[in-house]
Amino acid sequence: MSIYGLPRPTPWVWRLIVANAVVLLLLTALLPALEPSLLFVPDLPYALTHPWTFGSYMFVHAGLMHLAFNMLILYSLGTRVEERMGGRTFILFYLYCGIGGALFSLGLVALQPGAVAGASAAVLGVAVAYAMFWPDAELMVFPLPWPIRARTLVIALLVFDLALGLLSPGDGVAHIAHLGGAAFAYLFFRFQGLAGPSRLPPPLGVERTVMVQSGSHASERSDTPVPRPLRRIEPEQDEIAVETDRLLDKISGHGIASLTPAERKFLDEVSKKKRH
Repeated sequence: MSIYGLPRPTPWVWRLIVANAVVLLLLTALLPALEPSLLFVPDLPYALTHPWTFGSYMFVHAGLMHLAFNMLILYSLGTRVEERMGGRTFILFYLYCGIGGALFSLGLVALQPGAVAGASAAVLGVAVAYAMFWPDAELMVFPLPWPIRARTLVIALLVFDLALGLLSPGDGVAHIAHLGGAAFAYLFFRFQGLAGPSRLPPPLGVERTVMVQSGSHASERSDTPVPRPLRRIEPEQDEIAVETDRLLDKISGHGIASLTPAERKFLDEVSKKKRH
């Protein structure tokens, strides 16, 4: 994420952030007694009699820091994922990953005692999607001083959750739900074929996205190119034509202001090449 030159949140990312913030405010200030009925409890009889909790638990957070951390990751990675997937597919994918986290907890209840709350399962599913689309994209994760590739970061998070889920199942963190959201995201890509050859053109360099933990004040640009070319998957001219058509359709439907800085840069590069 970048502190200045922030990318504009995509529609569903913005709505999810607002919805989660509103729910936290309501449960904290007005309706605290309602919170237990919204949590997911990995117990089959309870889950069957409270089916709404498969989805409602995603919008309940254990305080402001929990909310801020999840929403920061959603904003940092989800914006590009929604642009790539499209709004309708993105929101269905998000909810699907969250429900997958609940199902995983239900299936492995011995490793997931206690109620489950928070958007972490859905957000980790979004992180998996980002890593599937752009595995070599470099992410700056505060406070680490070096960039981490998206694929490496997601694998590290999954290993961390797996280790803690096995070693300390009662630590109050829904590690198994996190793994469930990631597993369902991976299955989505495998079965839907969304992880096939990329339709995006190979950029001049890997974009860096700065992700900061909640409460920090990192300030690096998210669109700083790394001068190392990516391996091309398909013929460059075909990919450039496909991406150019997509961006022109986006301008036609939403205006030029809807383009991200990276998309504007891409169109500028295409325009320069055509002039020569």
